[in-house]
Amino acid sequence: MLQRRLMRILFITSSRIGDAVISCGILERLRQIHPDARITVACGTVAEGVFTRLPGLERLIVFEKERFDAHWLRLWTKLIPHVWDIVVDVRGSAMALFLLAKKRHMLRGGRRPGRRYEQLATGMGFTPPPLPVTWVAPADEAKAAALLPEGPIIALGPTANWSGKVWPAENFIALFKALAVGPLANARAAIFAGPGPAERAMAAPVLAALPGAIDLVGNLTLAEVAASMRRCRLFIGNDSGLMHIAAASGTPTLGLFGRSRADEYAPAGLHTAIAIAPGPTGNAPMQGLTIEAALAAAQTLL
Repeated sequence: MLQRRLMRILFITSSRIGDAVISCGILERLRQIHPDARITVACGTVAEGVFTRLPGLERLIVFEKERFDAHWLRLWTKLIPHVWDIVVDVRGSAMALFLLAKKRHMLRGGRRPGRRYEQLATGMGFTPPPLPVTWVAPADEAKAAALLPEGPIIALGPTANWSGKVWPAENFIALFKALAVGPLANARAAIFAGPGPAERAMAAPVLAALPGAIDLVGNLTLAEVAASMRRCRLFIGNDSGLMHIAAASGTPTLGLFGRSRADEYAPAGLHTAIAIAPGPTGNAPMQGLTIEAALAAAQTLL
């Protein structure tokens, strides 16, 4: 009896965590349409952890940008031996044209009007646009349960990959204290940040000012971050990969914006809100975002 050949899907996505998470909505929709498909994901090193728990994952190829675009040639040599049923290139490169593929989706990159997750869905012909998702394993949920006790937890993401996106630490502290009353009385703070000394330095003032805060700075995988977010009552953070993970995990998420575009990169999830600093769109100083404005936005999620 002839064995049916398994469908193979290639998904080429971002090197940034936030953009990679945003692309997970269309990947999950593809997976649902083709539940038996074997999926290969190609992404940057930083975003690798977004996909480690993807059901149906056959291969995860990590590549980094090189001089003269040599990374594309290196990636092509790994992909050309295979015949792909579907190739999706979220980065908008020409890679798909040089692969053996039955169907190709080369999605436009670059800045343009509209939410990014909706742009990707339009490129795939998916209506309504699927929201981003996160994938976790039982081990990740067990780790999160061990780290985060029962009771209300307010997650804070006081870091970002650029200082211009960072709301002052003292504002995060004041906002947490304003929220930890009434229904959230006795709430604990959980401080999330990425690895490395720069992230630790940005998070340190918030950790120091909130006794009993749970320190989750740089010591979790991205799947463990997603599982931990699911145990939090609320997430408040700068425009960052952590913000997108929180929203995709279903956590009520407040994104803080100033020097980035909320009209394109606002958190996409079932329960989200934004607070935007006054000033030019995408170029407003974060210092202008008041605690009162952020508090009002957070209360809409509660």
